[in-house]
Amino acid sequence: MIQYTVRRSLLAIPVLFSILAVVFLLARAVPGDPCKSILGEKATEESCIQFAERHGLNKPVINCIESLRPLELGGCLTNPMETQFFIYMATMLQGDFGDSIRFKRPVLLMMAERLPMTIELAFAAMTLALLVGIPLGIISAVRRNSAVDVATMFGANLGVSLPVFFLGLLLAYFFAVVLKDTPFALPPTGRLSPGINPVPFYEHYQLAVEEGTGKFFIYTFIAKLYILNSILTADWEVLRDTAVHLILPAIALATIPLAIIARMTRSSMLEILGLDYIRTARAKGLPQRAVIMKHSFRNALLPIVTIAGLQMAAILGGAVLTETIFGLPGVGLSVYEAITARDFPVIQGFVLVIAAIYVLFNLGVDLSYAVLDPRIRLD
Repeated sequence: MIQYTVRRSLLAIPVLFSILAVVFLLARAVPGDPCKSILGEKATEESCIQFAERHGLNKPVINCIESLRPLELGGCLTNPMETQFFIYMATMLQGDFGDSIRFKRPVLLMMAERLPMTIELAFAAMTLALLVGIPLGIISAVRRNSAVDVATMFGANLGVSLPVFFLGLLLAYFFAVVLKDTPFALPPTGRLSPGINPVPFYEHYQLAVEEGTGKFFIYTFIAKLYILNSILTADWEVLRDTAVHLILPAIALATIPLAIIARMTRSSMLEILGLDYIRTARAKGLPQRAVIMKHSFRNALLPIVTIAGLQMAAILGGAVLTETIFGLPGVGLSVYEAITARDFPVIQGFVLVIAAIYVLFNLGVDLSYAVLDPRIRLD
């Protein structure tokens, strides 16, 4: 397994490099000028030339691509090391994702502030999808063609059909407007209630850090994970308030993965329940629970784990709409704002991180096969 893990990890390097190259080129192929997007009405021709020089946008994207523009606006050079692509790749390999064109801040520090929100939301949505979707799929398979099965599959089909933006707005309206001033009311936006400020764990333990260091990135990242940070500092009020604010976004984001996991669980369980060894187990007088959980569900896990790993990518992609609807300062909202402002370093940095997370989840799914089915030998 160690050899397989190392091999897959090495193969992930060219995959991430290819993703970064494609995103780098597509971001610059989108119509629009970063200067005019950020400066707006103040964007004169002279100011745009200075803007391009200041942010390195006066160099060609890739060397020896002829341009009708003069050299100072991105004409062709003879030295490939002076292209935007080579300069960005060289700095990125050193762990520097560059500075945001719009906010003039290091992208790495923006990741430390925005990525924790998306991670908390994604894990909350995935946990909800697994805890609800798998039991529903098992019940539907065991009680095939019953009223419970029909209702579950109807709900699953409805869940797959509802767009995230529609369900999010519907949930926000129902729980924040219709149920206002009731015990069931839930906050429709934001990550914390006004007046509640979590104490970062590094301040709680009086750990001094300096901005710009790797230690600062780690401490900021954990401090922005409000659930983990509130547990480390024993701040139960922040923990409760954070969990309450996550309910509606997590439900909206988890609905489609939940429905897909429920349908896949049902399909996989039905296939296993019709095999000979299941009939043998029942003929031997084994309890129904042992037949379902030990003999059926365990052997049906491989396709369920596979589809769950794929749904993690859907959750990360759906976070863009969910965070925009509920006003959550996460990766999705940051990428959307960066695309509209043509903030290339932010787009490239955040997309690369999302791709790396997806690759890691795929690797974890592959490694889990050997644990779930001892007959599989990864090495």
